[in-house]
Amino acid sequence: MKETITPYGLPDTDNHSFFFFDTPINIEFEAKLHQHDAWELLYVIRGYGSRISGDTVQHFSAGDLVLTPPNMLHQWNFDPDSADSNGNVSYLMVAFSHSLLLRCTENFPELRNRMAHIEYPTDALKFGAKSTQIFSEVLAKMSDLNELDRLCEMFRLLPAVFDSSDHISVGKPARVDRDVRRLQQIILYVMQHFHHTITLDEIASEVGMNRSAFCSYFKKIKNITFSQFVSQYRIDTACEMLKNSQKQVSEICFLVGFNDVPHFVRVFKSTKGMSPLKFRKEFKMKKN
Repeated sequence: MKETITPYGLPDTDNHSFFFFDTPINIEFEAKLHQHDAWELLYVIRGYGSRISGDTVQHFSAGDLVLTPPNMLHQWNFDPDSADSNGNVSYLMVAFSHSLLLRCTENFPELRNRMAHIEYPTDALKFGAKSTQIFSEVLAKMSDLNELDRLCEMFRLLPAVFDSSDHISVGKPARVDRDVRRLQQIILYVMQHFHHTITLDEIASEVGMNRSAFCSYFKKIKNITFSQFVSQYRIDTACEMLKNSQKQVSEICFLVGFNDVPHFVRVFKSTKGMSPLKFRKEFKMKKN
């Protein structure tokens, strides 16, 4: 079934120059694959899962801070196991149109002086630990402020965000053509069905191709085979479970779609350079 791409707009733009969100939300109501004509800065407080940003799918976890540019296809797919007892996840998010940036630099010389040299990114960006700490503290502060004081914080936040070099690219723009829609459809199918065996015939049929054509298409687009992509996705999901849950390795093995624990451990070790237990132990040591 083809995934629908939903366009969104900022709410109440006549009375607000940006949109701020800080309310826990049930994962059942989280936005599906969508795009909007606004910058989105989102900091994950509680939850983990898989994020689609343009042409890229990656895992995310609490503590991630990502800037998504206008009109980029994206989706935050939270794992149900990462929600609280009420089924809610939490994040801080501010969304604003590019016209806000232009109006600020046109009308406020102080901002223009700070932002005149900035080249606005076209990729989705994930910020490093230092910038994440600074920007997330500003977002957290905004939760307790009235609308006018939030605007003042935005004036401080905007030049800092776009002037930061402490980030990596986590997704490039993707034109909404036939190939992009097909790739998005494949990625979403894997995200929804990775916990059981996905045969080549099954995924090829899902996107309306025969097995041979699908294998050639996927290798050309992603530069890896489909089985390698699924295995990589499963191992990345296992890493998030090792970091964010107390589940046993054997349980995680079957939850992410492997049918044999020794095989899972071998694949994990060849991918991450260590066993699942050592991975969990090192993560806990770094965290503490």
